[in-house]
Amino acid sequence: MSEGTLWSSSIQFVDNDDAWIEDQVKKSIWVGTTDRVVDFVDKIYNWGRRSSIWPAQFGLACCAIEMICTAAGRFDIDRFGMGLFRSSPRQADLMIVAGTVTKKMVPAIVRLYNQMPEPKYVLAMGACATAGGPFKEGYNVVAGIDKFLPVDVYVPGCPPTPQALLNGLMTLQAKIDRQSIRDVSWYSSGESNEAPEPILGPDIYDPRRASEITDLSKNPEKLQTLAIKLKTTAELTAEKRAANLAHAQASAPAAPTSATAPTTPAAPTEEKPPESSS
Repeated sequence: MSEGTLWSSSIQFVDNDDAWIEDQVKKSIWVGTTDRVVDFVDKIYNWGRRSSIWPAQFGLACCAIEMICTAAGRFDIDRFGMGLFRSSPRQADLMIVAGTVTKKMVPAIVRLYNQMPEPKYVLAMGACATAGGPFKEGYNVVAGIDKFLPVDVYVPGCPPTPQALLNGLMTLQAKIDRQSIRDVSWYSSGESNEAPEPILGPDIYDPRRASEITDLSKNPEKLQTLAIKLKTTAELTAEKRAANLAHAQASAPAAPTSATAPTTPAAPTEEKPPESSS
């Protein structure tokens, strides 16, 4: 088979033409022998990692039931090498945040994440883990785990189906395929990727914003300008009802008062003739 026939019989799907051309130029022209060896090692290294992802065995709410279903025979997560759920975070490299994240639970989740070895990934499963879900307006619910942990893949749904979770896991595999040992953080020198554990007091806050909170406490005017009242759906509905009632009262014609009320003529009465005396 000639080279032209082999090229015409192979089909390659690309998402971005410019990125594909740049990648081909890099591999064909500006790449030396060492870089080719590194590319070959990347393929083997990433193939081994993508085919042996071990998720942490924990769940938070109803999304965890859908996560459990993916391990059953109907969906069979073991086809992707991801069926070995580990009870210890030190043996896991994928955290599936499945369920509602409350402020009381965030410190424990961040602590588990910091105990996981590199390389590690986070998948936010469901609307609650992504942005708070239907409980976003609650006083005790965090509006998304990405405020405290770096999330790699978001799986929408309330709750997502097992097929949606499998699609999110395949998206994570595609992300792993694009990584290279040249620029990954766990092989580079510098600070670690440990997430600071949030502090739970009257409310939960990120210690990275401690200086900002201190500055705001010393400047009441600035704190007042940044204070935003989050209105619930009930409050918005009540305000809309009151506005509609005020508009209806303003547009209604005014009722006549006693000063402007029209006077109606009195009904005519028959006068009786005077009685004659005998």
